[in-house]
Amino acid sequence: MIQRTVLVKFSDTTTTEQLQEVVNRFKALKNHLTGIVDLQAGLNIAERNKEYQVILMVRFEDQGALDAYVADPEHQAVAAYIKEVGRLDSIGVDFEL
Repeated sequence: MIQRTVLVKFSDTTTTEQLQEVVNRFKALKNHLTGIVDLQAGLNIAERNKEYQVILMVRFEDQGALDAYVADPEHQAVAAYIKEVGRLDSIGVDFEL
């Protein structure tokens, strides 16, 4: 299995509603894509490191499932929305479990 974790930083003009919509759209991918073992998303509630407001985590069966996810049009639409509402930066890591 492969775990992908992404932290996303947004501009000061991005609203709380837009951040929640990012979370909702990401969570909706779970039912759309095959090869996903688990998918979690939420708003950062930590007192420190507040500059990254959204956390996305997805666990894939294997590398093939991860590759399919990256290329999937539904995932690409979520990524486009994230940019549209003010994504400034993101940090992503993948590791094998």
